[in-house]
Amino acid sequence: MINYNDLKIPDCKNFSGYKPCKPYTNCLVNGCQDASDDTKIGVRILIVSLDALGNVMDNTPLLPAIKRKYPVSTIHWITQPAAEKILFNNKLIDKLFVWNDEQRMIVRNIEYDVLMNADKSDYACAFANEVNAKTKLGFLLNKDGKIVPANQSAMYSYILGNDDQLKFRENQRAGIDILHETFELEYKKDEYIFTFTDEELLYQENYKKTIGYDPSKIYVGFNTGCSNLFPNKKMTVEQHVEIISSLIHYDNLRIVLLGGREDTERNQKIIDSFSEKEKQKILNTPSTEGIRRGACYMNICDVIVTGDSFGMHLAIGLKKYVIAWFGLSCWTEIELYGRGEKLFPANLDCSPCWKKVCPYNLECIQMIDLKKIISLVVNYKK
Repeated sequence: MINYNDLKIPDCKNFSGYKPCKPYTNCLVNGCQDASDDTKIGVRILIVSLDALGNVMDNTPLLPAIKRKYPVSTIHWITQPAAEKILFNNKLIDKLFVWNDEQRMIVRNIEYDVLMNADKSDYACAFANEVNAKTKLGFLLNKDGKIVPANQSAMYSYILGNDDQLKFRENQRAGIDILHETFELEYKKDEYIFTFTDEELLYQENYKKTIGYDPSKIYVGFNTGCSNLFPNKKMTVEQHVEIISSLIHYDNLRIVLLGGREDTERNQKIIDSFSEKEKQKILNTPSTEGIRRGACYMNICDVIVTGDSFGMHLAIGLKKYVIAWFGLSCWTEIELYGRGEKLFPANLDCSPCWKKVCPYNLECIQMIDLKKIISLVVNYKK
């Protein structure tokens, strides 16, 4: 029996204190059996990134940068339940916590070396205040309940959110570039990270067989909607029909409708606008099977046409050629990694604005250059 005073808990990610890491190994007696830089706890880091699926996806390039700065480290990430599926199977995250009472309690009782809070929300900042961390980066709450920067390097991001002239007119930096600066990391344009499981890759291959997938064709995905938080970030059904009506006559193209549960009805309206013969060139993928299955359907596509939504970020993460159009949101903050093109209204004083209700009859949506989208699709890889 080990004396309590002689107890030495292994500095190892695999040791839980509940049961042996491997059957019939006793690390308490014999020392760690898997000692290496990959298993050492090292620098303990917590990322707080809770809100908006697109933002969570957009924050995944932080992970390689963190590993460059802290090669021997343990990375924990806490996020909302809806975003858990985005980060699932990410090999650079050692522990993924979900935003609920039980898991917040666990996080509060871990001593971290570095906290990185990406979210400017009252509850994320309040939680960041409570986390036991030697260094806090990003955003906190002050004594008056106001969101404030936690460190000098977070100042540009903080001011950007409070200065419309800077955010809407002057800033030319991608959001992920600014977030790297906030967290004092080197920005090297690391890609988004979304990792399929072996089961999901097999599902995609089987799905291709069921739809008669033809690798000689170009599959053009239309991410038709967005979350209900900003309903004005989507094209009209009529605009989608106009674009697809032009593309459907090209023999080398196949049209794929994509979206989430909230897009089911509008996708059906789009496909119902076409004749039975035309429908044979349009694939209306299931929209009620969740994020991971939705990513499987998107992954069969070569080109994605989308507004500024989670679907756009997912397409970027899957390394698709992305044709992204913008109205109320900031196009300068999006990084396409050289794969695609951003379309935005030129010389429109009210755009971007981030308003949930438009006083100008959604002029920015009406100005979307549909002919440009058609041209980009037709000339893809030419």
